[in-house]
Amino acid sequence: MPRLPLSALLIPVLLAGCVSTTANGEGELPPLPEEVVAVAAPWQNLATARLMPEDGCYWYEHDGQVETTMLPLRTPEGRPICTAAS
Repeated sequence: MPRLPLSALLIPVLLAGCVSTTANGEGELPPLPEEVVAVAAPWQNLATARLMPEDGCYWYEHDGQVETTMLPLRTPEGRPICTAAS
């Protein structure tokens, strides 16, 4: 069995970090409505916030020490920011 050079094994692993996780195919998230920005707590990353169709609430990416996690966007009082139920 032929042996592969180490670089041939590492290239797919290194390129896996280049995958984009944005919401649309153009690489950018849609802008947040001004009303959402006005009521969101200041310590959240609004640049990564997006509306999740599953629950109708806004979520943002929180960069933790170990991993990046999606957390609900909240007001300073701790209430989640969601769209009105139809």
